Amino acid sequence: MPLETKLGHMIGRRRSIRRYEPDAIVRASTERLLLAATRAPSAHNRQPWRFAVLEAHAQKEKLALAMGRRLREDRAADGDDPQTIELDVERSYARITEAPVVIVVCVDMQPMDEYPDERRRRAEFLMAVQSTAMAAQNLLLAAEQEGLGACVMCAPLFCPEVVAEVLSLPQGWQPQMVITIGRPSNAGKDRPRRPLDDVVVWLTDQPAR
Repeated sequence: MPLETKLGHMIGRRRSIRRYEPDAIVRASTERLLLAATRAPSAHNRQPWRFAVLEAHAQKEKLALAMGRRLREDRAADGDDPQTIELDVERSYARITEAPVVIVVCVDMQPMDEYPDERRRRAEFLMAVQSTAMAAQNLLLAAEQEGLGACVMCAPLFCPEVVAEVLSLPQGWQPQMVITIGRPSNAGKDRPRRPLDDVVVWLTDQPAR
């Protein structure tokens, strides 16, 4: 079933782009992406998303090296092949350092509700994470609209304290993902999607079509 609307066509065109032209991205363009992100819905309208924007190569390299060290340690502890580990570390380093702009997307629980029990604290945290993910999706669609490529890297979830420390993030900012952004150097890959019948259950009194 095709996505016939203008928005649908844009969603259908979007690809994860991992390689970029070296051209710098003007600040105004990045600001438009961030403004789009902040228009996402959020639990209680608390807007728990936070963004650290890395434009300088030194900052991107600092982040990539720190994350690479943790990746190397974790993979070595798993007993993985050292050569395979180094290729993984090098790939991660290149993706971060070669992107003109890197945005670290974080969640901040300070504006969210507090509860005395673990069950509701966990639910509140998940609501904040969901809100932050919706902001990230807005940002990805805005990048497509701007003619930019973008890719989400969820590696910070495996080392949030490393990311927070190396970037000196404000207290309470919990890194969730890195989004690399730039002008695409290729069209990206069209990944297959599961058909609706695999992912949807219709709970309805209406007869099947």
